[in-house]
Amino acid sequence: MNRVVHPIEVESFRRLRSRLDTSHFPPLTRAVVERVIHSAADLAYAEDLVMDEGALEKAHAALHGGAPVVVDVEMVAAGITRRETVCRLKDAESGPGLTRSAHAIRLAYEQVGPGALWVIGCAPTALEELLTLDAAPALVIGLPVGFVGAAESKAALRQSGLPAVSNVSEKGGSAVAAAALNALLYHPVPPSHPVHPVSEASAPLKENP
Repeated sequence: MNRVVHPIEVESFRRLRSRLDTSHFPPLTRAVVERVIHSAADLAYAEDLVMDEGALEKAHAALHGGAPVVVDVEMVAAGITRRETVCRLKDAESGPGLTRSAHAIRLAYEQVGPGALWVIGCAPTALEELLTLDAAPALVIGLPVGFVGAAESKAALRQSGLPAVSNVSEKGGSAVAAAALNALLYHPVPPSHPVHPVSEASAPLKENP
């Protein structure tokens, strides 16, 4: 993706790298780690994040090949630049044993089907619901925040064996989840893997947050 990088962002990453050596990380892992840290100004994410480079490579190819991107809340959608997303929270309702966030995940899966990238940065129940579905995701960025259920839902994500970006602690949030997805968006596509145009069917339009 061609993008103009603001001088402040350039300086911010320079200072980040002066305080933290990320050169030992493989390329996509480094991109995710650095952009998450940049979004939160929290160097501890370098030790807190959990991901696999091979899974990121496949997710990167899927993303740039037009796979849909689903988010749990509009705050995550607002942070993802230059890519349409699916968020069904406005259409969802809570019910017995089902939170509104969980229902939104069900609705989104009915819309996009398998093979999507899922970005969850707010509600642990959204991540818990996703793990009950046969979603066959290209990637789950599971970074919900909170003292109730967040760490547990992320541990369950890691135990599921799904391709994922998660973290061990209770912290997370919409900004860091969006940053992880943006890292994959911004990372260059190898010349041998041309990007195909994204169709409306593969990436439905998001509404303005």
